[in-house]
Amino acid sequence: MQENFREFLGRLRDAGELIDLKQPVDIRHIATLVDQSDKALLFHNVIGYDMPVVSGIIRSRERATLSMGCRNYGEIEQKLKHAIDHPIAPMMVNTSHSREVIQTGDDVDLYQLPIPMSSIYDGGPMITAGVVIARDPQLGWNSGIYRFIVKEKALTGIDIVTPNNMRLFAQRAYEAGRPLPISISIGTHPLEIMASGYRAPLGVDEIQIAGGLRGAPVQLAPCETIDVPYIADAEIVLEGEILPTGWTWPEGRFGEFTRLMGGVHWNPLVRIRAVSRRKDAIYYALHMPWENTWLAAPTRYAAIRQALRTAGVTVKDINVTLGGCAFWHAVISIKKQPGEAKNAILAALSVMDLKHVVIVDDDIDVFNPMDVEWAIATRVQADRDVLIVTNARGKPLDPSLPPAPTGVVPTTAKMGIDATIGEGIPKERYERIAYAYADTAKIGDYVNGRADESGRAGDAMALADEILRVIDEKPLYYTEIAERFAQFDFRTVARALGDLHATERLWQDPEGRMCRRGSRFAAKPPGAIQ
Repeated sequence: MQENFREFLGRLRDAGELIDLKQPVDIRHIATLVDQSDKALLFHNVIGYDMPVVSGIIRSRERATLSMGCRNYGEIEQKLKHAIDHPIAPMMVNTSHSREVIQTGDDVDLYQLPIPMSSIYDGGPMITAGVVIARDPQLGWNSGIYRFIVKEKALTGIDIVTPNNMRLFAQRAYEAGRPLPISISIGTHPLEIMASGYRAPLGVDEIQIAGGLRGAPVQLAPCETIDVPYIADAEIVLEGEILPTGWTWPEGRFGEFTRLMGGVHWNPLVRIRAVSRRKDAIYYALHMPWENTWLAAPTRYAAIRQALRTAGVTVKDINVTLGGCAFWHAVISIKKQPGEAKNAILAALSVMDLKHVVIVDDDIDVFNPMDVEWAIATRVQADRDVLIVTNARGKPLDPSLPPAPTGVVPTTAKMGIDATIGEGIPKERYERIAYAYADTAKIGDYVNGRADESGRAGDAMALADEILRVIDEKPLYYTEIAERFAQFDFRTVARALGDLHATERLWQDPEGRMCRRGSRFAAKPPGAIQ
């Protein structure tokens, strides 16, 4: 997909998923307007700025699907998996439209960028959609999405409290007493955002995964002041250095993916050495939390599926739930072999920041919360089926954890629920209700006037003898008998079966089908002498 950021906005507009607002709008109103809108919003006239602002472009399932060039949301995981398996190295170009306006040194002024406020407790304007590229001399490249709170006209913080590769790069640079050069590309295609949001193993370049998503190399261009490239078709590029200050400067608060306000974080500082942009640049403000969610979930799908594949578990479906903030909860249906549900729990809980996992049989719809809760209610014995792992690596943004000392990664408890049918449980206990004649008696036909024909009345005692001959050959359910003798009205059939019961000739087999009492099919009460 050789589509840039602007072309994607045009496609959103053509699909009726983007609204252009051309009247003057106060920048302080942008976040709440996006929150209220069911479409992406492009603000052409932001008071006090000569640059438009777009937000909400991947804030729904539909727009996330469009952004990936997929027909449905489920295809995103498949596309990401293909990109992970078939990465494409980036291609270097000499320059790009992002260099049409360049500010360096004292001319750098982040306050010229229309960076909106978001929530009422924000600690300042926050850059939210920057694709960050960094390189460690020994460990290679890393790309990710990190937040930058504007502190001064050429100084920001970077939110890297969570253990990840960028934090590792910054930690190594800090220990060596040197800054870590980074480029921050704002206004890139969601393909680069998705790839950068995937937590690739150390040594794997996420930009190559972005190339796999595109089916073509991502073009990178050299920065002006640092030896790190940027994404060539970005709207705006910041060139900076994570200073070797350590995690010593307070920043925040800010609304998190948890749908809660985060606390004050301690983070390093970033010195911005250059700002470059297109002449007519559009500033992209990624709106939290939902714009972070819809492309984050498929990265979890891919990682979970790979972990389960490695564990030898056959997966039917996965739902990384929105109730779990698309980070912490997964419901997984499997084609289970004995003992595999526990293996699936252990494999899934090893993935990223997953905190709670529910494993269900493949007859459960993982996207139906009532179906999942029903499986938990009817298939779980807590002392047997709930697995708790203590002292696992946690995510600092988890509000249920007690505050950890600065620089200390918190630990968390993880839980898995095996909501599959236990070994040794009779399968007939889990046969779902299926109504008789559901395939032939349709309410729409009756609303439109369908009338059923009446069966004839008959001799119930004579019919009883005929029913007995049939069930001597093969036990039948009550409804099967009613259908077999549908030429009689139901009252006659019921009386016939009642007569068989009254004369102690009627019994049932272990599955509940009607048979002759004393026959080889007949069920015996528990403890009966065989």
